[in-house]
Amino acid sequence: MHLLSLDSVSRDFDVSRPWLNRVLEREPRRILRAVDHVSFEISKGETLALVGESGCGKSTVARLIAGLYAPTEGHIAFSGSRLQMIFQDPYASLNPRWRVRKIIAEPMLFLKVQRPVEQFLLQVGLSADDAERYPHEFSGGQRQRISIARALAGEPDLLICDEPTSALDVSVQAQILNLMADLQDRLGLTYLFISHNLAVVSLVADRVGVMYLGRIVELAPASRLFSSPRHPYTRMLLDAVPDLAMSGKSRTPVAGEVPNPLAPPSGSASTRAARTRTHAARSRCPASATASPATPSKKAAFLSDRGKGGQDPFLQKGAGSLWVERDPRKRVKRGVRPFFQEKGPDPFS
Repeated sequence: MHLLSLDSVSRDFDVSRPWLNRVLEREPRRILRAVDHVSFEISKGETLALVGESGCGKSTVARLIAGLYAPTEGHIAFSGSRLQMIFQDPYASLNPRWRVRKIIAEPMLFLKVQRPVEQFLLQVGLSADDAERYPHEFSGGQRQRISIARALAGEPDLLICDEPTSALDVSVQAQILNLMADLQDRLGLTYLFISHNLAVVSLVADRVGVMYLGRIVELAPASRLFSSPRHPYTRMLLDAVPDLAMSGKSRTPVAGEVPNPLAPPSGSASTRAARTRTHAARSRCPASATASPATPSKKAAFLSDRGKGGQDPFLQKGAGSLWVERDPRKRVKRGVRPFFQEKGPDPFS
């Protein structure tokens, strides 16, 4: 049985202008779908990472699981008894007027946990004497350790880690990641790890879900995703990770812009997630399609459209033009040799 299960969870936000403005200017209501039919499961002792660009809906998923938001659609099932959250900014998540002892003891008093505060400080590599100090007396890495100690004080079954290392420098990031891995081994913790840094995710995750425009476009074991990603957007994210082996070699720049979530591109979830689309994907993925690339049997149209030798013609160097959707009504051609010569006339000319 899974510890956490999400079934087609969606969350809408009303971003309309004030009622009077809409009445006078005859504008309709504007609904932003921040999370769009997200489904996944987490087993006990597992680490699932959610990655993607800023604004793709990762933190909204975390808040839905924590109960800070109510889902508009779908169902969230949690079979554990408690969950806690580690926030992104260790400077803003701690009350500056409280001593560390009171910060860590707050969830313990609410949940009636009978354990000494010093025990949790020692678990995260701090001293028992630190309980009498204030947050401003600590460095960024030490503050994040206090945040982890506060989360552990509630004795959770699931820890939601919302970019816990993004506000820290590289050396401190490594310390926090090693600490989290050690705590998971000793306490059997389960993590939902949210990050936009694939290099960090590769060190901690058992499975990785890639989000784009509120949807999970690829979900796979970490080893498979980093060795042979199936989705073009996942490949684009991996290409953006700094790599010493690529020094001096040319890289393909990311084309296009992030689509407007209020007016997402047409097509299925899989074709929305690629800023470049082929004519084959365009004709085979109508707006009503629901293909899910999270499983190999339901890959996107442009991934199952193989060329000779089982290669994806869309991703071969010089094999085709790139089409960038900057606006649903306007397409801009950026590319090399025309790909549509064998498929028919150019649909965008």
